[in-house]
Amino acid sequence: MLSISAEVIQKALTFPKLIDALQIAFTDDIKVPPRLHFDIENPKASRETTLLMMPAWQAGDVAGIKIVTVAPENSQKNLPSIQGTYLLLDVDTGSMKAMMDAPSLTAKRTAAASALASRFLSREDSDTLLIVGTGTLAPHLIAAHTSVRPIKQIYVWGRKLEKAQQVCQQAEYLNIPCVAVDDLEHYAKQADIISCATLSTEPLIEGKWLKEGQHLDMVGAYRPDMREMDDECLTRSVIFVDNMESAVRETGDIAIPLAEKVIEMSDITADLFALCGNTFSYNRDKHDITVFKSVGHALEDLAAAKLVFEFVENS
Repeated sequence: MLSISAEVIQKALTFPKLIDALQIAFTDDIKVPPRLHFDIENPKASRETTLLMMPAWQAGDVAGIKIVTVAPENSQKNLPSIQGTYLLLDVDTGSMKAMMDAPSLTAKRTAAASALASRFLSREDSDTLLIVGTGTLAPHLIAAHTSVRPIKQIYVWGRKLEKAQQVCQQAEYLNIPCVAVDDLEHYAKQADIISCATLSTEPLIEGKWLKEGQHLDMVGAYRPDMREMDDECLTRSVIFVDNMESAVRETGDIAIPLAEKVIEMSDITADLFALCGNTFSYNRDKHDITVFKSVGHALEDLAAAKLVFEFVENS
């Protein structure tokens, strides 16, 4: 069994190659049962530690399972919030093919899914990107979004300006102007694409700030009690998700407005399965505001893991 490090995964998973692989995966016959989600009490922190187990398989090919923990307060301990392992198995023999670093795999495939949605939903001439959040995902979201749209200016907002500056430094290789900012409202009103990846429990983006033609990429808020956008963001927008089954119950950005009748199920226009499979075609009006809410899907992990394994085998 191969043991594949985060460094190898970074080399193997490039944009837009991974984005293209995900688009194909959303049309493939990949079986994905509901992921197991457990909140474990942690007396040493103010919030629970979350355990996630996400299996997926393709008949006659490969299977995989991701086992990760999410500890929101780990930044205070100089540890990553997300830790875990991905196991890739051969379906025919049942043998383990590889074990690989799950956080780096997750970061890459999550950013790729956001960029894939942007291909379908954002304006083709979108040239200003605002990143909200300064965690592990931020530089990957920058790389992914700039690979599918002609971004000429990047802004990064975080609760600490110095961390936003560090994200910009990580993106210097793209040779696109990147500025750390401290006025979220001002720059949210300027951006063509807003990509938000935080652990916030209260909405950060307000619908009254939004302008016609914007695209919102909402990646954080992975629990039912978390939110990154307020109700008005949804009521002003055309709403899309990565997968219907999980989005309506796992993220507060969708589950809370549904429970409070702010939106109905019929207000969620389509998911990536419909967009990639051409069972729904979105013809964007230049005035539309679009929202894409990502909660993650195990087929994304499997598609990314297959690419990594192929890269290592061919190296």
